[in-house]
Amino acid sequence: MADAKVIPFDDDRSRQGAQRATRRRPATGRRKAEPGAQPLPGPTTPVSALPGARGPAEQAPGGHVPGGRAGGEAPGGQGAEGPASQGVAGQVREGQASGSPAAGSGARGGAGWDRRVAGGLAFLRRRITGEYEVDEFGYDEELTDQVLMSILRPFYDKYFRVEVKGVENIPAEGGALVVANHSGTLPLDGLMMQVAVHDHHPAGRHLRLLAADLVFMLPIVNELARKAGHTLACSEDAQALLERGEVVGVMPEGFKGIGKPFGERYKLQRFGRGGFVSTALRAGTPIVPCSIVGAEEIYPMIGNSKTLARLLGVPYFPITPTFPWLGPAGLVPLPTKWTIQFGEPIPTDGYPPEAAEDPMLMFNLTDQVREQIQHTLYKLLVQRRSVFF
Repeated sequence: MADAKVIPFDDDRSRQGAQRATRRRPATGRRKAEPGAQPLPGPTTPVSALPGARGPAEQAPGGHVPGGRAGGEAPGGQGAEGPASQGVAGQVREGQASGSPAAGSGARGGAGWDRRVAGGLAFLRRRITGEYEVDEFGYDEELTDQVLMSILRPFYDKYFRVEVKGVENIPAEGGALVVANHSGTLPLDGLMMQVAVHDHHPAGRHLRLLAADLVFMLPIVNELARKAGHTLACSEDAQALLERGEVVGVMPEGFKGIGKPFGERYKLQRFGRGGFVSTALRAGTPIVPCSIVGAEEIYPMIGNSKTLARLLGVPYFPITPTFPWLGPAGLVPLPTKWTIQFGEPIPTDGYPPEAAEDPMLMFNLTDQVREQIQHTLYKLLVQRRSVFF
């Protein structure tokens, strides 16, 4: 592995070398979706909109959907039945007509599976033919929604059992900069934060994470990170995303945060020189502090082999109670209980344009964000019953 160089978020030096290898690039070999392409069915997509699906009048004799009523009328032209008549008696009539009491629910379940299969086939067709879109940073929204989030969601819901609070503090529209603490030896906290925003924000917003250049030097990880909407942690890319109304996530602690010893858990490291504040001021977007509890314990880092880290070209080589002693099995994280809380946004649109160059203002705002995150971490730790429950 080539030696990785960490590019500070607030570094204004030229990043030509790193950006040539990792910056946005056109989607070679990909074509935008043609007007005639079928959309991927979602929760509100009717089955009749799918290729080859029958229309409402063809789904059952007399134009009735199995297990339901068409046009609000009962068979024989009678008016709509009341709630009482649509209960047990309605189910008996449906069972008599179909030969099975569960025929109505079976038809609905079959239609749901048909829709899923048709949607999956349509998705594969677009992947094969290249009829999908990526933005200038390589973000593939369809792949993220349909595949990547589906892979991460079981870890979020079942394994870490993440509880999210205050996600409505992220604005429903326009740009916003989410600033969070970083921990866990491996950066799973950023991915869980991305699922939290994607699945729980009332406006269904997407979080675009800023990542160190090491992420874009790793094979496979590089492509997946781009597809998921991650981009290089530099002021230029962050400002471009904020100005076009995206929600951007940054973890200013960087490798110092995820690589700190277990004895220093939940103690925030240095936030740099306030580069994220300068970017938010230039874009005029609010800063949303975010505190994550639970990630510190997934890989308790009890040691760091600096020699192996230098040989492998990585910032640190963690030693945990299970890694490297158990080999690949030691990479399985502990099933801790997580809480992600988004705090009250800190507005920046009231400052003049030259405020982004004021070092004292950047220091004060950086300290305000850091203190708010640290205070929330302590509060969540006091409220937590157990690491695992």
